[in-house]
Amino acid sequence: MTIRFHYFANPTRALRVAKTLLPFSLAAMSVLLGWGLWLALYASPPDYQQGEAVRIMYVHVPAAWMALFVYIIVAAGSVSFLIWRHPLGELIAEAAAPIGACFTALALITGSLWGQPMWGTWWVWDARLTSVLILFFLYLGYMGLRNAFDDPAKGSRAASILAIIGTINLPIIKFSVDWWNTLHQPASVLRLGGPTIHPDMLWPLLIMAVGFKFYFLSVGIIRLRNHVALRRLQALSLLSSDSSSLAAVRLSSVAPFFAMGGYAFYVWPAYGVTFCVLAILFARSAIAMRRNEAAVQRLPSPQSVS
Repeated sequence: MTIRFHYFANPTRALRVAKTLLPFSLAAMSVLLGWGLWLALYASPPDYQQGEAVRIMYVHVPAAWMALFVYIIVAAGSVSFLIWRHPLGELIAEAAAPIGACFTALALITGSLWGQPMWGTWWVWDARLTSVLILFFLYLGYMGLRNAFDDPAKGSRAASILAIIGTINLPIIKFSVDWWNTLHQPASVLRLGGPTIHPDMLWPLLIMAVGFKFYFLSVGIIRLRNHVALRRLQALSLLSSDSSSLAAVRLSSVAPFFAMGGYAFYVWPAYGVTFCVLAILFARSAIAMRRNEAAVQRLPSPQSVS
């Protein structure tokens, strides 16, 4: 097992595997997110207390799970980089951090949209919300530290140390509802006694969560390929400063279905913000990857440069 780990720690070998996985990951992401959206917005029943507003749960909860999951990936990559000096660990952490920051921001935004009709407020400084906000700042701090030093190696070490220290916040987020009196309900899915949520709501939630996992895998691979291409360009001092532009997407709907039982003001912004952010991150990553990989292919071989 150790031999195989070190074998795939080489970025070039890892990229070959990643390129093979990407089409399957994109297909799984599309199917699961499409299926999950149909179940979340149409097939699943409204809650007897929350009504149609409960549909925000199907994007809020998976986004919150992904915020924690991606941070574990960032921390694990940082440990690999600091202890074993594996360049792939640093690249994975660097590629994953912006994705995790987006999921954390989505968890905070959709949570506010869900909390206002249910709790009567957009925000409260309870343990769960505050610790998730700290997680968001940890992501921003990691990304900021990487670019805060003239020496990239120092920035990588400082960011990796911050990521590892930040893991202290993860159990606080998980167990905050048990340790302190918060507005959040206790865990109803990931608990020792089994889920307490009804299967008609549990299945859409799990399908959306798995779809988000494949989204992370797909965008993570794209960003990893982009970072490898950037490193190669930087090694030859041929990095350009071109910036990519994004097309705006307009969404409109008129069907009565979109009234969402009077909660349309909260439900649709939650889904709109979630999938707009995910789509923009996907598009930017794909555009940057194609531009930089094309630039690498136009470069002369190392033998001809020397």
